[in-house]
Amino acid sequence: MTTDTLLPGAMLAGPLYAEVKKRITKSLMDGEWPQGMPIPSEAQLAQRYAVSVGTVRKAIGELAAEKVLVRQAGRGTFAASHNRDYMLDAFFHIVDERGNKEFPASKLLSFRRAKADAQAARRLRLDDDVQVFDFENLLYLQGSPVVFDRIRVSQAVFPDFSEDAMRQRTVTIFGLYQDRYGVTVTRLEEWVRAVNADARLARALCLQRGAAVLRIERVAYTYDDTPVEFRERYVDTRNHAYLNVLGMKKS
Repeated sequence: MTTDTLLPGAMLAGPLYAEVKKRITKSLMDGEWPQGMPIPSEAQLAQRYAVSVGTVRKAIGELAAEKVLVRQAGRGTFAASHNRDYMLDAFFHIVDERGNKEFPASKLLSFRRAKADAQAARRLRLDDDVQVFDFENLLYLQGSPVVFDRIRVSQAVFPDFSEDAMRQRTVTIFGLYQDRYGVTVTRLEEWVRAVNADARLARALCLQRGAAVLRIERVAYTYDDTPVEFRERYVDTRNHAYLNVLGMKKS
């Protein structure tokens, strides 16, 4: 019996599989199974928690659906690693007119340390005078600038974040959070609306001032539902669209 074993008759706040899901998540948070590494088999986890394999399978199924875990046929289940393929599948929804995705080229436009503005403070649950890193990034698709990102992250969460770290990274931004700070983004919340491009945004995206663009306010959360990034994303939709697939995926 281990400290993770669920004893018969134990009082639980919800279904048994939800408790198993919570314990798997805690092990991921604690770094027991680092990103990109396999977790124990369903049979091993069932023995560890003293539950049925079916209960473990349901917990893992939800974590896989939430893209916290990645199932690989014939290989097992792995802690998600924020590499290029994973980022495109899980977090990047900009497609061309045929619905195809491509990995964007990236250009850092600015990087500074500043006090959190009211919007960032609210989204990141910070006091207004807390220091954040505030940077702007331009994404190119098919050789043209299509996405303009303004990103704010808390200095408390990423204490030695720097312009050099952004410019020298060889991984995605979420991959940088994960590799350098052990912060894994597990879910996003997005608010989408149409706005008109101001002069700076129009220059960056090669648009007429006042042209309509898609504005996406996005908050990224880690395992314990702590917000770790606030991003304002602006998308030129002349040749691209935001694709959100609802319901069951195509086989």
